[in-house]
Amino acid sequence: MAARAVYVGVLLMTVQTPGVHSLKEKRGLVMPVTERLKVRFPVSVARLDGLDAHDWERIGVSAISADRVWLERTLASVRAFVEGRGLSVREVALDIEVWDGA
Repeated sequence: MAARAVYVGVLLMTVQTPGVHSLKEKRGLVMPVTERLKVRFPVSVARLDGLDAHDWERIGVSAISADRVWLERTLASVRAFVEGRGLSVREVALDIEVWDGA
């Protein structure tokens, strides 16, 4: 039996939170978005960097699929979802790799 390709996608976003003056206020903006991503999309989400900064944070999102097009569309939808929730996405890195399991 021939093995199908498995694709691993990683989306890294640096989001800006202008006008935020405390970590508590920023957390109140970022955490609901990251938690909602986990419910709305079949992805894993992590707050990676900038946790001690008031005005920015780095968020990582990952997913796997046997369908590269589906994976690309899903991660694009994740980015659009974040942008539509009042977080300004400033830096984006998207990488999709084929994983062979070896």
